[in-house]
Amino acid sequence: MTPQDITKLIVRTSMKDRAAFDLLYRQTSAKLFGVCLRVLNDRGDAEEALQEVFVKIWTKADRFAVSDLSPISWLVAIARNHAIDRVRTRRKPAADIDAALDVADPAPGPEAMVVAGDESVRIHHCLEELEKDRAAAVRGAYLKGESYAELAERHGVPLNTMRTWLRRSLMKLRECLER
Repeated sequence: MTPQDITKLIVRTSMKDRAAFDLLYRQTSAKLFGVCLRVLNDRGDAEEALQEVFVKIWTKADRFAVSDLSPISWLVAIARNHAIDRVRTRRKPAADIDAALDVADPAPGPEAMVVAGDESVRIHHCLEELEKDRAAAVRGAYLKGESYAELAERHGVPLNTMRTWLRRSLMKLRECLER
């Protein structure tokens, strides 16, 4: 069937000619079904979409403008757009914006940040009360994540001595913080 023949069928369909519509269906349904199937990836959905596409063609045939363009392109555009619309309606709707109010922010709030800032100042003040090498060892172990062995080597002391330094330093820090 030539493009001119399809154009004539569309024009006759716009005048509600059922025989022309039937012939248009028989001549183009396979191609339009392929378009729907490609977009929807489901045979059942594609079959339903094809029926809906032909309902649209029946009701919108009067909008077809005869031109040098291929009439099958007009039909394919209707089928493709309808199939895409079906895909969009299948998607879950986006969550209601009010649901975002119930989402907790994991970051500390302003009050917690102020308290943490005050604690940080107190901890640094208490670290200054320790001997310099002990304070450096505590900072290395608990702020920088250095191992006891690394600290012992850097400070030139045995490993058990480093453990004792850190334990005693933490006890002094606790006493300072409790004042």
